[in-house]
Order: sequence, then C-alpha cells, then structure tokens
Amino acid sequence: MLAGSGAFGLSCDSSLAARENIVVARPFEVGSSLSGNYLAAIVAGAQRDTLAASTFFREALRDDPKNSDLADRAFVAALANGNMSEALSLTSRVIAHDRTNGLAHLARGVDQIKNRKYAAARAELAKGGGDRRRDITSTLLSAWSYAGAKDTRHALSTLDTLSDDAFVVFRDYHAGLIADLGGDKAEAEKRFKSAYTAEKNTLRLVDAYARFLATRGRRDEAKQLYLAFDEVAPNHPIVVAGLAALEEGKPLPPFVRTADEGAGEVLYGLGAVGGRQGDELASLIYLRLALHLAPENALAIVTLGDVYERMKQEEAAIDLYQSVPKDSPLRVNADVQAALLLETLGKTKEASENLSAIVAANPKNQEALTALGNLQRSRKAFADAAVTYTRVLDLRSKADKGLWLLYYYRGIANERRKDWPAAEADLKKALDLNPDQPLVLNYLGYSWVDKGSNLDEAFKMLRRAVDLRQRDGYVVDSLGWAYYRLGRYDDAVRELEKAIDLKPSDPVINDHLGDAYWRVGRKLEAHFQWNHARDLNPEPDELPKILDKINHGMSDAPTLAHDKAAQNGG
Repeated sequence: MLAGSGAFGLSCDSSLAARENIVVARPFEVGSSLSGNYLAAIVAGAQRDTLAASTFFREALRDDPKNSDLADRAFVAALANGNMSEALSLTSRVIAHDRTNGLAHLARGVDQIKNRKYAAARAELAKGGGDRRRDITSTLLSAWSYAGAKDTRHALSTLDTLSDDAFVVFRDYHAGLIADLGGDKAEAEKRFKSAYTAEKNTLRLVDAYARFLATRGRRDEAKQLYLAFDEVAPNHPIVVAGLAALEEGKPLPPFVRTADEGAGEVLYGLGAVGGRQGDELASLIYLRLALHLAPENALAIVTLGDVYERMKQEEAAIDLYQSVPKDSPLRVNADVQAALLLETLGKTKEASENLSAIVAANPKNQEALTALGNLQRSRKAFADAAVTYTRVLDLRSKADKGLWLLYYYRGIANERRKDWPAAEADLKKALDLNPDQPLVLNYLGYSWVDKGSNLDEAFKMLRRAVDLRQRDGYVVDSLGWAYYRLGRYDDAVRELEKAIDLKPSDPVINDHLGDAYWRVGRKLEAHFQWNHARDLNPEPDELPKILDKINHGMSDAPTLAHDKAAQNGG
C-alpha cells in the first residue's frame, strides 16, 4: 500500500467542512423500533460497516436517550465513522456516567487543540487515566499543545518523560518537529539525527529529516537520505517527489507547520501502528482524530482507506482514496487503488476505463502501469500484460532486487501465452534477482517438471519452495505433481493430500489428487476428487478432461520418466 514503512508511515477536492465525514453517505432505511435499530447496529458493527453502525446506534439512542450503554456505543461508532460533531456532542453523556473515559477525554482534548485552547486540551488529556497507550498518547499530544502555545521548552521536556527505549524514535521524531517549528534548529537537527540513526527505514522520518536539511540549504544531504530509502523501498511516490524537487531546485517546506498538524501526525502514527497490528477499531479512531486536526494529511487518508479495504468495505475505501488532495504525490497511486477496488466490486468496465485513463495521463508512472498489467493478466489478456510489464521494466535504469516481481509477472504472462523461451528467461531473471523466492522457485520448477526438462534442478527448487512455504497448498501441490509426472505415485499421493488439506477448494489440486489416487488403485476416491474438481469451477479447457476421467477413468499412459517426447520438451 501507499503508506510508508515504519511506525508513522506509507477525483475530488474537498473543503475542510466537507471532510468532517470523508465517507460518503449512501441511502439506506433505518428501523422503526429501538430493538430493530439496535440489532441492525450490532450486525453492521460485526460486518465492519462503520457508516451503518453509526447511523443505527444514533437512531436507537434517540428512542432511549438515557441508556448509557447505547450512548457509549453510539459515541464510538460516530468517532470510527468520522462524524466528529456527533461524536463530540456525545462525550458529555459518556463522561456523565464514566468520568475517566479515556476515549471521550481524548476526543475532547483533540478538539481543544484544534480550537487552540491548549491548557484546556491538556486538562482533558490528563483526565483519561488508564492504560499505557493512553499515557503515551496524552504525553505526545500534551507536548504539541505546549508547542501550539509557543512554549518549546515545556514541549520538549514533556516529550522527554517518555524514557522507555521503545519510544525513543517516536519521541525524538516529534521533538525534532517541535524544535523546528519553535525555531531551535540546533535541537531539531540533534533530535532528527538521533531518530534517523536508530531507524533509517521509516518513510515519514526520512521525509521530515530530508525536508529539514533542505530548508537549511543542505540539499545534497537531503538527497542522500531519499536515495538511501529508495534502495530499501524503490519508487515510493513521496520519495520520487522529494528527489524531483531537489533536482529542480524547488523548495521542500516542512510538512508540519502548525501544532494542529503536529498533533495530527501523532495520531496518524498511532493509527498506522494499530492498523498493522490488526486493531482496526483503534486504528480507525486514531486516524479519524488525525484527520480532524489535519484534513489534508494524505498519508492518513490513504492509511484509513487501507484499513477499510482490509475490512472489505471497498466503497468506503474508494471514497477515501478519491479524497486524497490532487496535488499530493500519493494521488495517482490512490486513484490506481480505487480503480482496482472497482474491479473487486465487479465494476470491470469502470475499472478498465479509470485505470487506462490514469496510465494515459501518467505514462511513466510505474505503479499505474504495473496495476494495469496485473489487471490484464487477471483477465487472461496475457499478450497485453506482457507488453505492459515490459513498459514498466523499460522505465527502470537498473535491475535491482525489487524488480524480481515484475519479471515473475511477465514470466507468467509469457508462459500463459505459450511463449516458453521468453517465460523461462523472465523466471530465471527473477530468480537471479531474488534467489530464494519461493513463488519463482515453485513456478519455474513446476514448469520444468511439466515439460520434462532440468528435472534434478527442478526438484531441488520445488523442495526448497516447500521448505520456505510449508503452509502454501499451491507450492505443496507442485511438488506432489512433480512426483506424479515421474511415476512416483505413492510420493505424489502423500504430498497432494497435504496440499488438499491446505487448499481444499482448489479444482486443480483436487484433480491432481484424483489422478494420483487412480494410479495407486484407489479408484473410488479418485472419482470423488474428480467430481469435487468438476464442481469447483475449473478452467474451461480443463473441464472436458475432468469429465472424461469421471466417465471413462484413465488409461495406462507412460509416465514422464519414460516419455521420450516429454523428456525432449514436447
């Protein structure tokens, strides 16, 4: 995804007011009873539909306004959906029955920062009490409240109470931002350098430090920071944009210019961490609060979209991706992701049109071209996919390790369009770039076995792939099928039974296991597997073969080991 690595990261223009709830409302009917709306809210929450959950809890609360449990649920649902005015209005009801409710006080404190009432913000943040995460959040936001009041000294001393080694990078990163905002350039450089020395592969930190150096006239040093990150994660749009600005002599202003943006950066970082750890509700809430403070934070918007995407709320994710500011380096990539989600929703025509338009407008954008190639490959337009992947590879000046995936994709496209020499060359190149990549080992090894060539090396590859991906049914299937092709049917059954346990609904694996059972005399079980394969929507060209086996069984055809034509690659 677009959000950067590390703890704080990887078409419409919206006003600040319009962004209060970035998820576009879609009409649906609310219930006419308290119980109906409550149950609908519970179901919506289980389905991770934050818009519906928020709406139904609000309607239920209208029918039972004194119900404290409903007030709590409605508050959390409104906050998760980004309905900030509604969520803030509910904090009074929540705090009335739970005076130390950390989330309610956090929401109030964030809103006080937005309204530049910094002492009041600290008072709210101090009332939350509770767990370690709330203490960390409160400390970081309190530091930014001091920064908003132009009290840099108190801001830094507040941050320095975070002495735990686990928070050193986060602490010094924000100390650098605060010191820079407060005009203490020497302290800012010391803090940025400390954070960067400890963690060099975090996009947000690299970008902030590079921008700081650029504003100090040290553009060559800034360039080196970006280039070092590019070696680890090539072609990230934020790094590409930063390098382009440095090359063209354009300014690189700090991305945190106010206390609002700094406090939003705290919440964005916490939300990004929560999303990667699977705590989606916490991630939603932190990211919504971040956008309340900094509505134009493109990384926060994209990260929130990614959370919705992982929750299978594709329409909400699309709305978010389309709300990324047009001037953001992330906008093209967000548009690409939105187009791919349209494909997921079955809107194939719209997906194709959008993606083609993006590529036409950005013919050198590697992310867009790769996405188009993947879409073409998924639709079995293999010749078109190979051409598109070639366009991407032609844009890359050097064959770095990260290119293995493009060669692998193009190898698949070439193999599926029956250009084996080109496919073999691509797969070998992918393996040269990433020698222990199990996907490439599996694909090349399987193809060699299927063609009866390089059998010893192919088996080594397949066994290595299984060692690396023991829980991958497709990889285990490849090894089992290789044994089958060599006439080692008992070994084939053993491996294919493992594969079917891992991928019981795959038609190819079921078909393979049926063949292996037939060869070892387990013909009733063979028919069962073939029937199962038939019912699992196999490829159209495979279905007649499966039906023939169901009706007539299998002949005693020679194995690959004795098939001279096959050994010659026929």
